Amino acid sequence: MISYDDKALHELQIWKSKMRKKPSIIDKASKGVQNKFNDILPDAYHEIITSAIKNLTKAVLFGSKYVTKPPIKNLSLMEREKLVKEKTKIYKTTAIIEGAATGAGGIVLGLTDLPLLLSIKIKFLYDVASIYGFDVSDYKERLYILNIFQLAFSSKGHVNEVFEKMENWEEYSKSLPNDINSFDWKSFQQEYRDYIDLAKLLQMIPGIGAVIGSYVNNKLMKKLSATAIQAYRMRVFE
Repeated sequence: MISYDDKALHELQIWKSKMRKKPSIIDKASKGVQNKFNDILPDAYHEIITSAIKNLTKAVLFGSKYVTKPPIKNLSLMEREKLVKEKTKIYKTTAIIEGAATGAGGIVLGLTDLPLLLSIKIKFLYDVASIYGFDVSDYKERLYILNIFQLAFSSKGHVNEVFEKMENWEEYSKSLPNDINSFDWKSFQQEYRDYIDLAKLLQMIPGIGAVIGSYVNNKLMKKLSATAIQAYRMRVFE
C-alpha cells in the first residue's frame, strides 16, 4: 500500500515538471494580448490597483499584521494537509462572499475587490505556512510566501524565474540581503494584475458582476491553495 507521503512526493514531482516547462506560443501570445489590454484600461483603475498591491506587499514584508500564529510542530504531513484543506474551505467561502458582494456593486465596489481579495489570499498563506511548521516572523519566510503567490498568479515566463529560486530555496535564501527593500514589488503587482484583470473587469458589469465575482474568487483561491501545498511540500521533503 502506498503511503500518504509517497503519494504526495509523486504528485510533487509531476507538479515540479509542470513548473519547469517553458512558455508555449499560446502563453507568449496571451501575454502580448494582456499588455495591449492594459493599455485600454482607465488610468484610475491602474492607479488604485497599483497602490493597493504596493501597500499590501509592503505591509507583508515589513509589518506583523499577518503574523498571528506560531508554527505548528510535531504533525505528520497528512495531518498538516488535512488542516490546510479545512483552512482552504474557510477562506474560499470568505472570498466567494466578498466577490459576490463587490461584484453586485458595479464599478465603484468592483474596484475595491482586488485589494480585499489580495488581503484574504495573503492571510491564507500565512496560516498555511504556520500549519506546515514555518515561522513567518522570519522575513525570508514572508518572501517565500510572496513567491508562492507569484507562482499561482503570473505569466508562464515569470513562473519559470520564480520557481528556479524556490526549488533551491535553502541555498538561495542564504544570499538574500538583510534589507527587504530589495523585493521587486513592481513585477509582483504587474504579473498579478495581468493574470486576473479581464475576469475582474467583467465583475464590474451590472447584472452579472456578483456571479462572476463569486466564481472567479472561488477559482483563484482553489489555485492558490493547490500551489501553496506543492510549494511547502518542496520544503518538507527537503
